[in-house]
Amino acid sequence: MSVTRSATLRSLAKINLDLRVLQRREDGYHELRTVFQTISLADVIEVAYTAAKRTRFTIDDDLQIPNNLILRAADSALHAMKVSAEVRFRLKKQIPMGAGLGGGSSNAAAVLLALPVLAGRALPIEHLMELGAALGSDVPFFLDGGTAIGLGRGTEMYALPDIRREPILLLTSGIHVGTAQAYQSLSEKLTSQSVSPKINNFRIYTRTLMATRSAGAASAQSANDFESAVFGLHPQLKRLYDRLRKACAKSVTVRMTGSGSALFVVFESIAERDRVRAVMASGGLNEDARVLSANLVNGSGYRQLWRRQLGAHISSLKKQQPRQRQQWPLQSRYAT
Repeated sequence: MSVTRSATLRSLAKINLDLRVLQRREDGYHELRTVFQTISLADVIEVAYTAAKRTRFTIDDDLQIPNNLILRAADSALHAMKVSAEVRFRLKKQIPMGAGLGGGSSNAAAVLLALPVLAGRALPIEHLMELGAALGSDVPFFLDGGTAIGLGRGTEMYALPDIRREPILLLTSGIHVGTAQAYQSLSEKLTSQSVSPKINNFRIYTRTLMATRSAGAASAQSANDFESAVFGLHPQLKRLYDRLRKACAKSVTVRMTGSGSALFVVFESIAERDRVRAVMASGGLNEDARVLSANLVNGSGYRQLWRRQLGAHISSLKKQQPRQRQQWPLQSRYAT
């Protein structure tokens, strides 16, 4: 009788600390320059893996998300490992959908990281990255987490050194911004803009971020090219942006993440974040809006999280040499 191996996974959200949109590529996508950052807001995925002669997936998802990336990622992982199994998922959704926080992509990456460990197989990070890119542009980032520069479509990743785990505030409006619509609105403005200043300003931002190791300190140099286009499409979102700016100190920068619609602020202190949260929550928000507290999660914190949640299924750290302890992705204790 096959043994069932289970794990509970926290699937973290992301924000774009900076996002520049350049010219349209020959493949129809736009050339991007962005800095991805994992944050502590998370969905919870319970997964149970049982080796079987035939593959079968089931998912308990209160939202009944169509074409759920969890199932697509599971199918990709089992196919790549050349195994069959019954895999059961339960998804507890906490990351607002359609807000630019990457919840679906994070869910897919969580499955790609966890299933090889539960199955006792190894998939190199390069292979996982290929699988992730086929599922969605943001998925490869969540396979490593922390802070990373994204180039091209956003799938070409370069990890950055750890930055501070600063407190942040998220304001989600309940407004769904269609990515295609946001790009279409932005594209009308791109033809009259020079690419060189954008690239230079992006370099200034990343250098400031690395010099200070603080997203808050670097935020004055940040930008998100989608903001003007999305605010034009959704004036109510611009009003929320203005209200959040008014609630913050003048030295603090408010940004939108991705193509919207979530807004975020990085703070120097928890006390200041909580003060602004109280102001924003005091009234005047629509019933779908949420004001959420979170923290930045750097690369070290991201890997520690994964070691904790898969700890029962990975090789004991005490028995490993220092170099082995740094291996990524995590190695299964069931591997033969």
